[in-house]
Amino acid sequence: MPQQLAYVIVTPYSLYKSRTGGILSRLITRTGLDLVGMRMFAPSAELVKEYAENIVSAHDPQDRKVQELLKSYVLEKLSPELKTGRRRRVMMLLFRGEEAVRKVRSVVGNLSPNRRGGETIRDTYSDLIVDDDGNVRYFEPAVLAAPTLEEAENKLKLWGRFSDADGGIVENVINYAIGDQPERTLVLIKPDNFRFPTGRPGNVIDFFSRAGLYIVGARVFRMSTAQAMEFYGPVREFLRNKLKDGVSAKAKEILEKEFGFKIGTDDQKALGEILGPIQGDSQFDSIVRFMSGRAPGEIPESEWPKPGTEKCIALVYEGVNAVNKIRDVLGPTDPSKAPPGSIRREFGSTIMVNAAHASDSVENAKREFAIVKPGENNFKQVIEENFGPL
Repeated sequence: MPQQLAYVIVTPYSLYKSRTGGILSRLITRTGLDLVGMRMFAPSAELVKEYAENIVSAHDPQDRKVQELLKSYVLEKLSPELKTGRRRRVMMLLFRGEEAVRKVRSVVGNLSPNRRGGETIRDTYSDLIVDDDGNVRYFEPAVLAAPTLEEAENKLKLWGRFSDADGGIVENVINYAIGDQPERTLVLIKPDNFRFPTGRPGNVIDFFSRAGLYIVGARVFRMSTAQAMEFYGPVREFLRNKLKDGVSAKAKEILEKEFGFKIGTDDQKALGEILGPIQGDSQFDSIVRFMSGRAPGEIPESEWPKPGTEKCIALVYEGVNAVNKIRDVLGPTDPSKAPPGSIRREFGSTIMVNAAHASDSVENAKREFAIVKPGENNFKQVIEENFGPL
């Protein structure tokens, strides 16, 4: 069966209420589809208008009144603010697989004032409140998704065409108090969260929501060997020096047992000088392999820049004291030393396989942005892979 491409739009209100992680978890675990794209948008009035014009459809199983309600909602809540002109944030998620449109829509659910429980995303996160006369008092759909394959294609092409102008790392979308000094920091949801369809990526994002920050950039990507080498480059020299004492002590123990002679302090130190860098390089190669799927010595140098085999999510968080807030929620590198309730204590297993990475300073965040390029538009590339040039 051919692979379909489906989308979900996380509304500004769902983003504001930090429901992104829960929504993503539901979509991954209950559809079994491959998450192939994420992008933040600050939609222009033109994009919102074109999208709204295609919402009402005879092919949508929802009641026509609900469709009209959705159209009005999109025009009001996704358009730039009338008074300030400030654009609003939305997040686009792309899923690929067999019957992707039907599966996504089934998990998203339809809108009804007669909620049956928490079976679908909209059962849990949306609201359609009417009074005794049937007048709508409050409406929030939580997410938006196409009801049919044809509509999914048309709307994806539309958002793809606007993805350069209106998407990426969005600017001036948060209203801060006078005197606030917002920062931006990078988070990587690491490959250990994507071994099989699991709610872990969404759960990790849900933990980060406790920091009270705002997602302003999002990208699904596969880190190349070259990117991993550059990204973790500062760790290499640290490992080469840090491991000298440990590897020399181990070598001393093995050699004395094997050959039956004693090794003095100076000779042990010399062993460390020789073996420490070798062990450090080996550990570094393991990190590169874990993040990209391929260590530098395993492939020709000409292939180092090519996308690797391991999936990551890059997120840009913005807010006051963003770097420290994210690091507090993440926890220390070693999961065994991380406090209860931190991401690495809950989801990590080793120093390397520890669920997520976060920048340790504003300066390092800028360096990491330049390597990972969280604003790069592979979202449009995914759409064109399915439907051809836009």
